[in-house]
Amino acid sequence: MLDAVRKIIELSARLSELNGRTEWRQHAYHQREMKRHYRRLTAVMRTRASSPDRQQKRDLSIEQHCGQYLSNAIKQIQRSDFTCANVNRNIPENQFLISKISEFRKHALRQIDQIHRRLIVGERIPHDEKVFSVFQPHTEWVSKGKAGVPVELGLRVCVMNDADGFILHHQVMQRCTDDVVAVPMVAETKERFGELRAVSMDKGFHSPGNQHALRELIETVVLPKKGRLNHAEKLRESDPEFVALRRKHSAVESAINALEVHGLDRCRDHGIDGFCRYTALAVVARNIQVIGAILHRKEADARRRRAKHTRKAA
Repeated sequence: MLDAVRKIIELSARLSELNGRTEWRQHAYHQREMKRHYRRLTAVMRTRASSPDRQQKRDLSIEQHCGQYLSNAIKQIQRSDFTCANVNRNIPENQFLISKISEFRKHALRQIDQIHRRLIVGERIPHDEKVFSVFQPHTEWVSKGKAGVPVELGLRVCVMNDADGFILHHQVMQRCTDDVVAVPMVAETKERFGELRAVSMDKGFHSPGNQHALRELIETVVLPKKGRLNHAEKLRESDPEFVALRRKHSAVESAINALEVHGLDRCRDHGIDGFCRYTALAVVARNIQVIGAILHRKEADARRRRAKHTRKAA
């Protein structure tokens, strides 16, 4: 909400200045005031109470500071509405600024409602209602389950990598999990590359339905099962071919790391369409880099062979 109201104040000040109005002369002060209320509320939220009396005082303090924070945000939104209503909307510059203010106004009102429900009413906000970025609304809360980085904010991307390091197919996973994209990814890759005979995935893609559907598409499916294994599953996962293909799965992690190192750790474009475009270009760039590495390796081998023949002739 702080980001949304901050942008409303900033854009309203620009709109006011563009039209010769003076009601936003102190816009920098209003932004600092919003931040002060935010810091006071977060400071109270971080406190802990050991006794029921202190817990009651803490709850009252949270309610008081939250009310001040929300009322100040509503006041700034109302002041912005007044400015937008009293400028000429036929001017293109005004239309653009008003449209941007309207976008952030929707974000701010949603966050005001959720903060009131969470801190005043005590309601638990459903995960699908939460928005983690007002600038990139498609951003998701990604639970990785790793010790160093348990969660991340971003958007997951699934890639299909071959034995030579080329990325054959990719999919931006917006509001879906690994087990949902497993079969479509393999089916689309199989359609493009008919010689595909084996596929290796990690445990996140496992489900009984995926195991059955993938075996109908591919001859060899290396998909470890989550949880305890029965006797037949132990025999299947201890098969030499299964083990050999599973060990090659680390090449996919190398491709993911290469994408991150070469710019995909942070998307520089905006919106979900920009994210998809940025991801596709990164995949193309990675494949070009692999081609360059293969050509470089061939040239190095040719130089070594020529040097070897030269030494023999000498």
